[in-house]
Amino acid sequence: MSDTKNNNYGFDTLAVRAGHNRTNEGEHSEPIFTTSSYVFDSAAHAAARFSGDEPGNIYSRFTNPTVRIFEQRLAALEGGERCVATSSGMSAILATCLGVLKAGDHIVSSRAIFGTTVVLFNNTLARFGVDTTFVPLTDLAAWEAAIKPETKLLFLETPSNPVTEIADIQALAKLARANNCLLVVDNCFCTPALQQPLALGADIVIHSATKYLDGQGRCIGGAVVGSEELVGGDIYGVVRTGGPSMSPFNAWVFLKGLETLSLRMEAHSSRAQILAEWLQGQDAVVQVNYPGLKSHPQHQLASSQQSGFGGVLSFEVKGGQEAAWKVIDNTRLVSITANLGDTKTTITHPATTTHGRVDPQARLEAGVTDGLIRIAVGLEDIADIQADLGRGLNSL
Repeated sequence: MSDTKNNNYGFDTLAVRAGHNRTNEGEHSEPIFTTSSYVFDSAAHAAARFSGDEPGNIYSRFTNPTVRIFEQRLAALEGGERCVATSSGMSAILATCLGVLKAGDHIVSSRAIFGTTVVLFNNTLARFGVDTTFVPLTDLAAWEAAIKPETKLLFLETPSNPVTEIADIQALAKLARANNCLLVVDNCFCTPALQQPLALGADIVIHSATKYLDGQGRCIGGAVVGSEELVGGDIYGVVRTGGPSMSPFNAWVFLKGLETLSLRMEAHSSRAQILAEWLQGQDAVVQVNYPGLKSHPQHQLASSQQSGFGGVLSFEVKGGQEAAWKVIDNTRLVSITANLGDTKTTITHPATTTHGRVDPQARLEAGVTDGLIRIAVGLEDIADIQADLGRGLNSL
């Protein structure tokens, strides 16, 4: 499919075909180019490639045909001009920060983000002179108050991890533009199948391809999507020079994942909705966090900017960490792992895993209590998932 930017194609068509220009071999499925380097016709040809006078492959750290297919396909799905693939979701965030920030710059971030991202901002970037202020995700006034003259970037996840708060992307995009800032949205939980932040005004979309883009827990990877000027300039330059590159094999696996993305996200969402409603009726459960519930504080906002509510939910049980661990340990079917986005349902205790390195007070402010359990609902029979969690809850 050579016309990868033709907006007349639907999402599912792009997910299956975008980015693949068949080679002379006439292959139907996308090939894996397992090569580190490329051969040139002459010394002048090599010089033209290296100087940028002629486009084409140079070295697989930053130019590989299989990786490029994945980049073009994800860019098409997100409605972006350019995508840069990376070795992980965290390297996608790091490459973005290194590409657009310098010493003395300032980030305003939601406090309800992945724990490792908090550590990256507070520890790593801080050592290089980049300061971060954390604010409540849903408090627009707090975002505005935190912006300084040196603020260059607003960063958030929506829905948030793990309490599924929803940010008003359009309102934050307007705020970012008014203050000459970039709005960066981690779209890991929804994927472009359910939410397209660029269409709502965001400048950059971040992905951990490890999660739903793969969908089966097989490979590690990340991606940055946005404009050609922004993503194809300094952010691509960081990946080219610094080398946090996606492998061709992983890119091929992610391509296969994209082909079924919308089908899987619909199935994850429908099962999560049933499970969230069921959890609300359990005596041991204090609170259920899922945007699809009408009781969710941002249910209407989620309904307006998402086409589905996703597969991740969290719930709090009475009795703190001891009770939460007991629920988790008494399950038999669901997998005890901090990963998400898999066909297999996963369960974790965020306070001691994904957010274990976050300051305890900051953890509480982000809603990560000791009794909180996160579930990433897979594609098993929902009755079996309910029975397994029921076994854990009945242990209390």
